[in-house]
Amino acid sequence: MKKVLLLGDSIRLGYQPLVKERLRGEAEVIGPEENCRFAKHTLWGVNLWLKELGTPDVIHWNNGLWDLHHEAPMVEALTALDEYIETLRRIINELHRTGAPIIFATTTPVTPDYVGRSNAEIDLYNTAAVQLMNRHGIEVNDLNALIKQNLSDYLCEDNLHMNEQGSAACAGQVASVIRQYL
Repeated sequence: MKKVLLLGDSIRLGYQPLVKERLRGEAEVIGPEENCRFAKHTLWGVNLWLKELGTPDVIHWNNGLWDLHHEAPMVEALTALDEYIETLRRIINELHRTGAPIIFATTTPVTPDYVGRSNAEIDLYNTAAVQLMNRHGIEVNDLNALIKQNLSDYLCEDNLHMNEQGSAACAGQVASVIRQYL
């Protein structure tokens, strides 16, 4: 059975058990128990997680919400756009060494009135990330577009994380994209 590695932030933690269930009998779905947080944290941890979890056959990965956070009184995102893209490039280099196909998921949106992140900035970072993935031949799973379709139905009260319906929608799309590689 093929091994699928899911990497990413709390959005991934929300859909991972559902992806595992949807791919039961088709693939072993694994991922770090911890939140992979911002891109630099993922870069720091990726080889530790690969040693712990083993070499995957398929990788589905995201970073972004933590990188885009503005903790008041901070006026700039935690990670500047050029630093974010360079860190993603470095993560790609580490993931490529596994030989597994890589799928990158776009950063999901927040409500328009969310304090600490904006959809305009999320879109800017996603556009740059998609360009990077295209240059490296990495498939993009557009979870941002999926969640934007039903933002009010998919986000929980914190206006950032997915509710059960949102996590299920993400899981369905993630499982569907991964199935192409099984």
